[in-house]
Amino acid sequence: MDKVFEGLQSKWPFSFRHRKEIPKKEINAKLSSVDVDLGKVLFVESSRIRPDGGLIEVMDRQGDYRAILTSESKHQGNDVQKILAGEKQGKNKDQDLMVAGNAIERVHKNIQEFRNFMINEKHFPYVVFLQGSNFATETFFVRSVDGRDIKIAHDAGNMNRIDRVSAASYGMDINRNYCRNAFVELDGNTQMLQAASLYFQADTWYASEMAEILWEVALTSLEILFDDLVEN
Repeated sequence: MDKVFEGLQSKWPFSFRHRKEIPKKEINAKLSSVDVDLGKVLFVESSRIRPDGGLIEVMDRQGDYRAILTSESKHQGNDVQKILAGEKQGKNKDQDLMVAGNAIERVHKNIQEFRNFMINEKHFPYVVFLQGSNFATETFFVRSVDGRDIKIAHDAGNMNRIDRVSAASYGMDINRNYCRNAFVELDGNTQMLQAASLYFQADTWYASEMAEILWEVALTSLEILFDDLVEN
């Protein structure tokens, strides 16, 4: 995110800022600006969300900062590393594979809070990189130290956790840029959908890979906001 921020500053003549958190009261204020019945509940004044990569914003011609990119990186599933190291897992240390937990589901909270923050926008630049054996997109085998080929199944319910996160993108295809809001027709009414861009792989995400994706999403945001950034 720091590299993307520097690149945006060098390429575009706009004012950008990169902050680490969004206060809950700021989110509530955005909701209230849309409808007075929204954004009323706040018990802890210091409540806030802190996406791993922070939030990059650009100033529009009205002097308001608009979000163009936020990101998180999550890891779950060390089975490949454990197998290669010859380490058994489980309570009795007698398993090749560890049944996946549910910790990754916490990502939904930040995504929903950001949806509230972006309620009046036509874009949703929320990117999540998920890595580890619990996010394998295809089945593969790992050679253990004792010569066995151990299967990492991408469609095993006790292992894969992609389905625990895909609700954040309405079950659409993974590994795609969904920064531009989707609009669907329901009984003659238009419904706006704000989908997180979810990128999954079992291998480690390299910084260069993430930066390329983040750059694309940031540029999509600028394209959507462009008329609000320049004088007519």
